[in-house]
Amino acid sequence: MPVLPQRVTRAALMLAVFLAAAGCSSFDSASQRVAGLVTPYKVEVVQGNFVSREQVEALQPGMGRQQVRDILGTPLLASVFHADRWDYVFTLRRQGVEYQQRKLAVFFKGEVLDHVEADTMPTEAEFVSTLDNKRKNAKVPQLEASEEALKAATRPAAAAAPAATPAAVPQPAATAYPPLEPATR
Repeated sequence: MPVLPQRVTRAALMLAVFLAAAGCSSFDSASQRVAGLVTPYKVEVVQGNFVSREQVEALQPGMGRQQVRDILGTPLLASVFHADRWDYVFTLRRQGVEYQQRKLAVFFKGEVLDHVEADTMPTEAEFVSTLDNKRKNAKVPQLEASEEALKAATRPAAAAAPAATPAAVPQPAATAYPPLEPATR
């Protein structure tokens, strides 16, 4: 078998590398076109505390910290260096919907609410209507329970629960376990 000169071998190797690189670039452009047609699923990211306009309107100067926490929930940021300021931040990132970010800062003087600085907050109904963009003309559910609905919800639960009597409580069965160590004589 004849031995090829070293130059021919190197040239053939360089030609093979060049053709492979050229093939990869055409494959890459074709794969980019195909990938452009397919959109991957992107996870919906919701972070922080949603604060509605109704919640902000319920805040009054002079309220205590616990009252503010009851209305707004636990703050997202409560700094040791700014003990008289609580920050509530809400972000919503969804595919096909504009990025949303809202901020609210609550300022205290001692243990009492002094003032609030906030972005324009949506009402609960406005926020709920923006959540499901797949169903057009969907009816926003009622967000507040009526007194009759609350009474009806508590009545069956109270009637269904039987009164526990000492005789009705089951006792655990007596079990005999073997000794852990052999008996000594």
